[in-house]
This record gives sequence, C-alpha cells and structure tokens, in this order.
Amino acid sequence: MDTKNENKSFRNTPEYAEYQREGFWASNDGKVMPFNTEPGALEDRAKEKLSEGGWLYASSNAGQSTTHLANRQAFFRHKIIPRMLVDTNKRDTKHEIWGHKTSAPIGFAPIGINKIYHPLGELPVAQVAKELNLPYCLSTAGSTAIEDVGKANGAGTRFFQLYMPHDDELTVSLLKRAVASGFTACILTVDTWQLGWRHDDVNASNYAFYHGQGADLGLTDPVFQKRLKADGIDPKTMPNEAGAKWIDNVWHGRAHTWEKLPWLMKTWKELNGGKPFAIKGIQAVQDARRAVEMGVDGIVVSNHAGRQVDGAQGSLDALEKIVDAVGDKTYMMFDSSIRGASDVVKALCLGAQFVFVGRLWVWGLSIMGEHGVRHVMKSLLADLDIMFNVAGIQNVEQLIGNREWLESHPAGQTMIAERSRL
Repeated sequence: MDTKNENKSFRNTPEYAEYQREGFWASNDGKVMPFNTEPGALEDRAKEKLSEGGWLYASSNAGQSTTHLANRQAFFRHKIIPRMLVDTNKRDTKHEIWGHKTSAPIGFAPIGINKIYHPLGELPVAQVAKELNLPYCLSTAGSTAIEDVGKANGAGTRFFQLYMPHDDELTVSLLKRAVASGFTACILTVDTWQLGWRHDDVNASNYAFYHGQGADLGLTDPVFQKRLKADGIDPKTMPNEAGAKWIDNVWHGRAHTWEKLPWLMKTWKELNGGKPFAIKGIQAVQDARRAVEMGVDGIVVSNHAGRQVDGAQGSLDALEKIVDAVGDKTYMMFDSSIRGASDVVKALCLGAQFVFVGRLWVWGLSIMGEHGVRHVMKSLLADLDIMFNVAGIQNVEQLIGNREWLESHPAGQTMIAERSRL
C-alpha cells in the first residue's frame, strides 16, 4: 500500500493494490467507498436498487439453479498453494489477447439488455472498460446501437458476441456494423438457441424484448428495419411486436449446426481481413475438438453462468477436461461464476488464458451506473494485484496451465455451502 514502493518501476500497468489504500484512508478525508464489493453484499445491494423485472432477469438461472451452484462448487474443490519469499516487488498483472495488450487477463462478458439495469445501458460499461484497459464484449442482445457502443469504448479493445440470426442478410449486416465500429473479434455463442426455463422470469412474464424494451441494437439495423417494414410493424407504435420480432429472429427454438460454421467464419474474416473468430458455450470435449478441427481462433468454456441447462457440470470442471484435450491447439478462455481474484487464478492455473466477468459488473451498473462498474472492476483488479503479492505470483504467465499452484480435490465434491445464489 506504500505509494512510493518499488513495484511501480517494474510494471506496465497501474498498481491496482493502491485502491485498497484509498479505501482504508477514505474516512480521514470524510469519505467512504461507494459500496461493499463482497459478492453477497453486492448482490443484496443490487436487489434493493433494481426493479423487480431487472432483478429477476439478472439473477435467474435455469431450473432449480443446480448448474449455477455447481459452477461455484467447482471453484471450491481447488485450493491455491501460496509461495513465500518471492520478489513480488517485480510483479505485473499485464496480459495480451489476440495482439491486444491489457491490464489483466480479464474481460467484460457479453450481457444483454443493459438498459434494464441502468438507463444508459451498455455505454458506461464500455467507457469503463476502455479506462481500465480491459476488453469489452458487446452482446447481440445489447440495448444500445453497435455504433454508439464503439464510440463509447473509443480506443479500447472490443469484441462482438454474435447470436446468429436465422437470416443471413441480417447476420452479415450485424457483422459489417461491428467491423465498421472497431470490434476486433467475433465470439459466436452456441448455447442459447432458446432461453433456458427460468421459473421466476416465466412466472412474472418478465422478458424485456416482448415488452418494448432492449431491442435497440436490432432496431437500428438497416436490414432489420426492412424486415419490420415488410411486416407492417412500426417500432414506435408497436414496440412489443418489434422487440419480439427482433429477438425471435436471433434465437427462440431454431438451432444452427456445425455445417453453418464455415460460412460464418469465412464471412467474418473476409469482412475484416482475418481477425479472430471464437466460439462461446463449449462444455464437451467432443465439441471442443470439433471446433479446433474447424479452425476457430478460440474457445470460451462456458455454461452461460448456469442460465441454460439445469443439472449440468460446473464450467470450471469442463475447462479442466477441455484444456487437457485441446488446450495447446487454440486460445482458451473461461466464463461463468468468476467472483474474485482467487477464481481468476484458479481458472488460469487450470489452463484458461483469459477469463470473462459478468454478474459482478452488472450489479455495479445496477447500483451506481458508471461509478458502480468502475468501483467493482477496480476492486477486482486490486484483489488480483494483492493476490499476486501475497501468494508469491510475479506474472500471469507463471499461472497459465500450471496446476502446481493448486491442491485439487476430486470433481463433484461439495466443498462448501453457498451463502446465496452467487
């Protein structure tokens, strides 16, 4: 916490650990930190701030939430083994993904309809991502135009997460807009042909797209505007019908197959000169092998944070198996239930080269907009920086795929009871 310590001269990223000092010193200046970022407390505060619909959509999981619970329990079976008397004065959290130098191996996961969490939607999230030099991933289900998000992110690193429409002309239009707006990778999500059965949302008729909210990304698309006109739907006077047509075009029961992938990859790479294409939602070793055979540039091991298939394996358990099978053949990424620095470290040690964080920043956005997102993510970066210092870690490369940092118990063991849905 010493602001004059020698670590500053050895690193290429800010000394995020100083954010802890700011918190400890704050009361001397008559200040307090914005809110508690402990995941359970963060969830509770977001619940207080959000509308019922916003809260239900952000917190709901598939079925009985058993996959969500499995995600967290998968982390508990791995224990970090700290190293002592390491020169962590020479530490840095810097990383690189697809040629982009970042502050840490952490990115903003693609999460849709941000306007149900804050009136400015995706814009403050993209702005904070740029400020902290962390990659931002925009969801096709986003509630802000692609172009506006690109402007908000400015010189930041940004990827476009694609839910592939069942309309090739519309797909191409979305990809062209993403390329023109500076998105440098396409990440196709393959686990959401339809929303999983989420009891709370169904019970409350809670689906923003069907109630005139959240379809802005689609409504600003020229091809989709033609489709609306052809069907006689005026989005201004028929917002529910327009929103439903948009999201029904993107998913809702109609699956794509592996046979569609070559066309999509070829189209994306032709539009942008060969920039990376990845698949998100891979959970089976067989699928990971097939994706690699087809030439993807990356895999995001993810079960959609437990929101799609109830009773599935934990995402971290899937990561371990997939890394063993194809970890040296493509860029490995991880998503689902990251809650703190220890989770980041464990995922890296099990072979992920990059992790995405979702619900944490959604809670921050819900509580305090841009300031809330910034506070949550700066706290996570501080947690990671301090973890490096106290656990004897000098750089990210020491961790990736190095399971000697972990004591691991057999998969499937329940190591700890959960405090909440987190």
